[in-house]
Parts: sequence; C-alpha cells; structure tokens
Amino acid sequence: MLSDPRRPVHTADPRTGEPGVQVAVESGPEQVDQMVRAAAATAPALADRTVRAALLRAAADRLAGAAAEVIAAADAETALGVPRLTGELARTTYQLRAFAEQVEHGGFLDVAIDHADPALGRPDLRRMKVPLGVVAVFAASNFPLAFSVPGGDTASALAAGCPVVVKAHPDHPATSELCARLIREAAVGLGLPAELLGLLHGFEAGPELVRHPLVAAVGFTGSVRGGRALHDVAAARPRPIPFHGELGSLNPVVVTERAAATRAAEIGGGLAASFTLGTGQFCVKPGLVLIPAGAAELEQELVAAAAKTDGGPLLDPRMREAFLTGVQHRAAQPGVQTLLAAGQADAAPLAVAPGVLAVAAADLTEELLEECFGPVTVLVRYADAAELEAVLGRLSGNLTATVQLAADERGPEAAALLDRLRPLAGRLVVDNWPTGVAVAPAMHHGGPYPASTSTSTSVGATAVERWLRPVSYQNTPQELLPPELRDANPLGVPQRVNA
Repeated sequence: MLSDPRRPVHTADPRTGEPGVQVAVESGPEQVDQMVRAAAATAPALADRTVRAALLRAAADRLAGAAAEVIAAADAETALGVPRLTGELARTTYQLRAFAEQVEHGGFLDVAIDHADPALGRPDLRRMKVPLGVVAVFAASNFPLAFSVPGGDTASALAAGCPVVVKAHPDHPATSELCARLIREAAVGLGLPAELLGLLHGFEAGPELVRHPLVAAVGFTGSVRGGRALHDVAAARPRPIPFHGELGSLNPVVVTERAAATRAAEIGGGLAASFTLGTGQFCVKPGLVLIPAGAAELEQELVAAAAKTDGGPLLDPRMREAFLTGVQHRAAQPGVQTLLAAGQADAAPLAVAPGVLAVAAADLTEELLEECFGPVTVLVRYADAAELEAVLGRLSGNLTATVQLAADERGPEAAALLDRLRPLAGRLVVDNWPTGVAVAPAMHHGGPYPASTSTSTSVGATAVERWLRPVSYQNTPQELLPPELRDANPLGVPQRVNA
C-alpha cells in the first residue's frame, strides 16, 4: 500500500519553538473537491430555520462543555494564555447563540411584500433573502476560536443556511480539528449531516478552495498580501464570487493639543495597554498615533507604561521575524527616533518586547504607513492643523479611527475632526481604545480598503447578510410561495407590507 504523499501538519509550541504532534495532512485538489461537494449536498438539511438555530446552540454547548480541552489546545499552539482564551471561548459561544436568536427571529430575511396595485401598474411582488451556497472560511492566526473554525464567519454562514468549508490556519491545526469535531458532533446529535462543516489544511488548499465552482462566497481574515491574492482568484473565476476579506489596518489615533495637555497620563497608559494587548497581535491595534509636537509628558507616560508590560511570544517564527525586521526597518527611516526599543525578549524563543517610535509629520515615509503586526506603535508629531490634515490625507482605509479629546472639547471642531476621520474607517472611537470588538447589533468590523474588501461587517448581527442574496416572487399564488412570504405568515417572521 502506497503511503500518503501529502505533507503532514504538525502543531508547534510558540513558547519553546518546538514542533509537536502530527494532527492532519495537507489537503490536495482531490480532498478539496470531495469536501466542497459533500458540504454542498448538506444545504437542504439547513433549510429549516428552527434546525439551524438548534445547531448553533448545540455547537455552543459542545464547545462550552469541552472548554478545558479547547482552551488547553489553543494555548499550547498560540501561547495566548488561559485568561485571554477563556474570554475568547466565551465570546465564541455567545456569538453562536446570538446568531441562533437572530435565525429564530427571522428579521435578517428582510421580507417585503407589495400587493398588486393596478393604478400604479404594479404586480404582486414579494421579496426575501436566501442563502448563497457553500461558504469558504479562512481562519485567522490571532484568534484561534472567535475568528477561526467556530468563529463569526462560520456562525453567520450557518445562520444564513450555508454549509461551510474552513481552511485552517497553520498556527493552530489541533485546535481547528478539535473545534470542527465538536461542531460536527453537535450536527450529528440533531440528525444533521456532519459534512455541513468541512476542514482543510495546507497553503495550496486555499486557492483551490476559492476556485471550486460550488463555493459561493469567501470570508477571510489575514494579511493584505494573502487576502488580495485570494480576492483576485475569486474575481478571476468564470463566475466571480463575493470575497469578504479583512486584510490590514493601521487604526490611526488623533490626540488633540488640549487632550495631550490635560490627559497625558491617562492617554499614555491607555495607549500602551492597547497596542501591547495580545502582544500587539490584534487587527485593531493602534499602530499610528498623531500627537501634538512638544507633547513630552504624553510621550514619557506612554514609554513608561509600555516598558512595564511583559513581552510575549508571537504566534510563529515567521511573524516574529517579520516583526523584528519591520521594526528595524522603520527605526532606520530618516528622522525616526526610537523612544522604546522593540526586540527580542528573554521569556521564550519567539518572545518580543514592545517598542515605540516617533517621527515628525514632515518626515513621515510611506514605510511608516504600513501595518507592522506586533507590539509597536509609531507616534507622528504634528505642528499644526495643516500638518495633521496632510497626514490624514495620506492614510488609506482602516478598521478603526480614534480621537482623544479634552473634557471640554465637545463643540464644532471636535465634530469636524470626527467627520474628517469618517471616510477613513468603519468604526470611530472617542476617548476610548479600539482593541476589543463587541459582538453587538450596532458593531461594524470592516472599513475602506485595505481594511476590508467589501462594505460588510464580519462581527455583529448584520454579518449574516454577507451570505444571502435577495429573490423576488412576482404574481405567485399563495400556495407556491415560501411560507415567509405568504399573507398568513405561518412562521411569524417580520414582514414589511406595502410600506
């Protein structure tokens, strides 16, 4: 019997840098095809909203019931720590249950009914949203639960009625396998096919998955380079498909002159905590901070607070090398000052210490306007409003933009600053910090390119809209309509009628 020629997939420990056990093998084209076709065949089993809601709740229950095992597996592969992962698992199960409630309510179907009106020459029209089909999900490196196999993309796609095939991230393959097994067990326990959730491994499986003719949409969280490559694959298909990608973000912060003068300690400490949170491996880490020139106290408070934070391991050797090289390259740019030197830390082989760089607005180079994944932030000292505007005019799209104001700055100038930042980001933050993305109906996690490739959100109730498309029925007899569109409304979904 021939051995499997595909490469094995191993775990790795960021604390030691040592490889662990083999948990899978990389998926080839044949495995991708088989898994997508098997997932597509399960779509009819997801047609009933009651069943979908039960599946989401059962998946949450399975994950919560195996919390100790899930957290231990994720910590062994990511070194993110038990407290952080405990919170992430709670967030993950919460969003599964939140989508279950949304599925039961039915408002996301956006049902609209316009009865025939001969005076207007209008026929009877009824509109609702239906699932797209198989959704390909690309797991994130820095959130092994909330943005990976059991995360928001998977939860919202299943809520929409779409089977899912996940391309696991190589930084946490064992956690991915465990979570996939738990969700499949939840499905089987309800009499549903396990194949409604597929899991693939390996770099080459990614483009192959996006190209598959039965894949109807893609959810991606990762780098600009990787996301743009897959986005282009999706667009180049004979039948292009939606690609909802979160790619990269600087998450700029603007500190006003009055805020720097009156809240230096508060802002410095808050910024340090924000950009070092999770060893700087958050997609909403504030990486560029515009401060008034001469705000020496603020700079001192920031450096003192950041210096007290513990270094920690990055997720893998490639990320660590990219971080160290990136910081070194930025520090060597003309006019850049190193206020706190980032670099290697003694805690673990992949550990790094945080850093703070500073540069005058006039010396800001394009290299400093690129995201550096890890615990570093760049202070840009602006001399006046004209320099501040010049810097803002050079920024591309972001997930967030933050304003730090003085207590008495609530007038037209502050409002104008928020208006100026609105074209640059999907979420505006005032006197707070962007790290932490609440799972709530009013949350928007996205932004102008390259923050994301669409106008949708990947967090919150409206994330489900990415996996739906509208269909109108014209002049259709009641008995032939879906129950949601009938006048009797037997399923009790919200309907907008003649409005």
